[in-house]
Amino acid sequence: MANDALDTIRTWLTRQLDVEQQSWFDAQLEVLTNTPSGKALHLAFGFTSRKLGRADLLVTLSELEAAYPSLSGCAPHNWSVDLTARVIFLVTASRTLNAWETPFASLVRHGDVAEQIACFSALPFLPDSDKIDGLVGEGLRTNMRAVFEAIAHNNPYPAARFDDHRWNHMVLKALFIGARLYPIIGLDKRANAELARILCDYANERWAAGRPVTPELWRCVGPFADGPMLRDLARAARDGTPDERAAVALALAAARAPEAAMILTEMPDEKAAIEVGALDWNTLASKLETAA
Repeated sequence: MANDALDTIRTWLTRQLDVEQQSWFDAQLEVLTNTPSGKALHLAFGFTSRKLGRADLLVTLSELEAAYPSLSGCAPHNWSVDLTARVIFLVTASRTLNAWETPFASLVRHGDVAEQIACFSALPFLPDSDKIDGLVGEGLRTNMRAVFEAIAHNNPYPAARFDDHRWNHMVLKALFIGARLYPIIGLDKRANAELARILCDYANERWAAGRPVTPELWRCVGPFADGPMLRDLARAARDGTPDERAAVALALAAARAPEAAMILTEMPDEKAAIEVGALDWNTLASKLETAA
């Protein structure tokens, strides 16, 4: 699947390149395929933006839909030309270069922001390697939101590789830096009771400081809500914005505790919208994205 996806992405890229750009791109791939080295990868990364530019990668909706099954949740339609080329260079090198993790580490630790983003965007297409897990952890600790989002957003790597501790840290970090939760692949599947508790503590800290809570937070709380968590949900429903009330209703609908259904009956409009399919986490995410 990764090979199919990368071939598709390469097709999208190369049709945007002029003759000179295509020649340079092909030359880098030839080197990385036939005479690979860490130096060659660094040089390709370093010259990519200058040689190919930073234009958006152009992908139609129909092309994206056709390729979606092989993309594993990745969103290359949000990539730029230089990002796409760097991903292809790195994946090519990982297939031909022994100890490819060494130049990967160097690019992550010493490359500029665009190069770091490319490294983490390539994660779904790289061979499994425990040697880069620590580097991914470093990326999560960065203060650069774009680098963090390259790991957390539209990337199947965290859901597949992170234990609960690192997963929970990533979700909480997303809230701290203002990153959205809905692009996190596996958000519902990887929800857990400890994360629900952590997020409720976070919400209470925000409320105590007179600060708002993003409606998305309750998505990870709902399936585990009981006792104090239900009281937190009731508070958010009572004092929150319409979007918060919508999120609380969705969380209550997912809760197992009988008391959750009782609270939800006090939100008849939201309850009815859920029942007819007019309100779900996708529609709420779209609304929040539009309002941002």
